[in-house]
Amino acid sequence: MNQAPSEGVQATINYVARGAVRPRYHANDVSRDVVPLAPRRMPIADARTFARAPTLDCEGFALRAHRSRVRNFLHIDQHADEHAAEIRAFLSEVSGADDVIVTGRPILRFSEKEALSGHLDNSRPARFAHVDMSDATASLFVARSSGERRLLRFCYFNVWRTFTGAPQDVPLALCDAGSVSPDDLIAADAIFDSPEQPEWSFEGIVVAHNPAHRWAWFPDMTRDEVIVFKTHDSDPSRAHAVPHVAFDDPACPPDAPARASVEMRAVALWWA
Repeated sequence: MNQAPSEGVQATINYVARGAVRPRYHANDVSRDVVPLAPRRMPIADARTFARAPTLDCEGFALRAHRSRVRNFLHIDQHADEHAAEIRAFLSEVSGADDVIVTGRPILRFSEKEALSGHLDNSRPARFAHVDMSDATASLFVARSSGERRLLRFCYFNVWRTFTGAPQDVPLALCDAGSVSPDDLIAADAIFDSPEQPEWSFEGIVVAHNPAHRWAWFPDMTRDEVIVFKTHDSDPSRAHAVPHVAFDDPACPPDAPARASVEMRAVALWWA
């Protein structure tokens, strides 16, 4: 990010230590995780103050206005199909892709002081720096989505929205994709252990510390704003993937409401 200076904050980013054991983490039973944390204090810039707003092709993330028709995200399961349709339309416009496929159900997450955190499926904030999928996983998943048709390009997106009022006690930090070295990315097993469902997994990525990393955040988000960020882009000329993590805002008042958020994941496809 070649940006003007911003006030931002100094906060702890939970990196993952390098080691001989392959990390693994679970959607629900975190007591089974093997993720050796290596926390570091890092500057996290206020992206709202940048002279040039971050973009999907450069930094790999962007803030966009988006008003959802869903009135109560706590009941998102009742509106999952409607929300998927509006996210598909939104990403089609944002990306200019030939097709967009929403790849899963809405995911609700809550900061730890909210009683629902950890009580709903996959509902804890992501407390270590990670990328949702590895390159190998992205290629495997897109083959299932594209079928026989030949692809020119594909890109996986995450659309993240908080639906509690500002300020957020546990906001989302995003790392400029251009500041990330391939050596910073550690393959790990992401294990989904949903209640009463067969356990399954794929290869994700956890992130080791690099002092060159450029972190940013968007403070005081509203429910009519979303962060769009990449988890994989097959075009090597564009930002590839964005490490991200939940962090504690040291300036947030102790009586601020617990952050609640909803995220949707999708793949954009460009046909050859």
